[in-house]
Amino acid sequence: MNTSVVRAPDGQPAEELVYLSVRELARRLRTREVSAREVVGSHLAQVRRTNAAVNAIVTLTAEQAVAAAHAADDALARGDAVGPLHGIPVVHKDTHETAGVRTTYGSPVFADHVPVRDELVVARMRAAGAIAIGKSNVPEFAAGSHTVNPVFGATRNPYDLSRSAGGSSGGAAAALACGMCPVAEGSDMGGSLRNPASFCNVVGLRPSPGRVPTWPSSAPWSTLAVQGPMARTVEDAAVLLSVLAGPDSRSPIALDEPGTRFAEPIDADVSGLRVAWAPDLGGAVPVDPAVTAVLASAPAVLEGLGCRVERDCPDLSGADEVFRTLRAWQFELALGPLLDLYHDQVKQTLLTNIAQGRRLTGPEVGRAHVRHGELYQRVREFFTRYDALLLPVSQVPPFPVELEYPTEVAGVAMSDYLDWMRSAYLISVTGCPALSVPAGFTAGGLPVGLQVVAPHRADLQALRVGLAFEQATGHGRRRPAPHDTRAGLFGDVRDRG
Repeated sequence: MNTSVVRAPDGQPAEELVYLSVRELARRLRTREVSAREVVGSHLAQVRRTNAAVNAIVTLTAEQAVAAAHAADDALARGDAVGPLHGIPVVHKDTHETAGVRTTYGSPVFADHVPVRDELVVARMRAAGAIAIGKSNVPEFAAGSHTVNPVFGATRNPYDLSRSAGGSSGGAAAALACGMCPVAEGSDMGGSLRNPASFCNVVGLRPSPGRVPTWPSSAPWSTLAVQGPMARTVEDAAVLLSVLAGPDSRSPIALDEPGTRFAEPIDADVSGLRVAWAPDLGGAVPVDPAVTAVLASAPAVLEGLGCRVERDCPDLSGADEVFRTLRAWQFELALGPLLDLYHDQVKQTLLTNIAQGRRLTGPEVGRAHVRHGELYQRVREFFTRYDALLLPVSQVPPFPVELEYPTEVAGVAMSDYLDWMRSAYLISVTGCPALSVPAGFTAGGLPVGLQVVAPHRADLQALRVGLAFEQATGHGRRRPAPHDTRAGLFGDVRDRG
């Protein structure tokens, strides 16, 4: 693979291409101001420069990507119709199946697993013209919001290499922050799109359930886990959502609305919107003072944009029981055989979750579904009074990478590796779309994200409020310090298909 820095036709170093927006990259590609070969080459060079420091991409597909870039340029030269992501480099989460490319789930059990098919989220990006350059690191089976596993080790935070990049889409978030790709896909059950976006100063959207259909799925009727977009800006996340969203008959909860509605420019005028501000979810969650200090100015920003902001919070009673019960049930359903066949190769916290699922009784699962329905109705009623809800994405700033999870938040002991994620997972079970948008930095230079929650199925509303906040503050434009590791080549990355 040639990783030398090439130059675009206008003479600028191609490495500058790595921080352009998707819309601008797409425009330059279509007008042939720059070729797909140059765009892909510049991003592969950025991987060479930075990946050994952060360990974001764990399987590199450089040869396939270069070949795909040549094919993309040839197609455009012939005048062929091209997709909205034509020539755009992307990475896929290492829990999402990619045909012919290793997918490990961060587990020794699947260290050399090569799927024979793309799952739907990957297939849609490929069909839109995206060029995959590799797979992004994850925690083992995407369990937990800290990206570390026994196959590849930990992904480090680009803003402070001694800190976590979050998870479970932590590799994707770190790759975005470092300019290795302009957009990436991820998934979110308890915060796995939002927490890493918050930790790495990028954007992550947990869409409404069914907005991005999931196939194949062991629990196709479940609304707990979703897939969605990550990017450096809200508008770029919307562009990727336009590709990922849309109906599919194989998903029983897929929404009928086409994804193309998210490709249009977003109206960032939020004047007159009614916004609720819940800095600790009505006292339900402890929040680190460093996070509270960064987010303290968020209400004033929205008020300055013409919003009416009130301190209020929906009644989320029962949400803990719903999330933990249905999560344990779903983990046992999907991963139960691992408990029997590979007990010694799976991390203890995951085995505990699977065992919890096996101990559930029918009445316990039934009660969780009843409480889930009651929660939905209370949140629906709350949003008859408000157009959006604002709160922290994460209760803590990025924590030391050596920790499995924070054991204490604001002096309150955490009971397990899920407890510190409650500000994210309590929102998951509401069924509302939720966006993480950069909100500033702690005194120590660590990123903090603002969570924007919109009414059920109002994904565009979450993007609209997030875009207004992004444009008013500009926090997302702050890049991490360069991590030039060319002497170390790719660290643990292997070029494998």
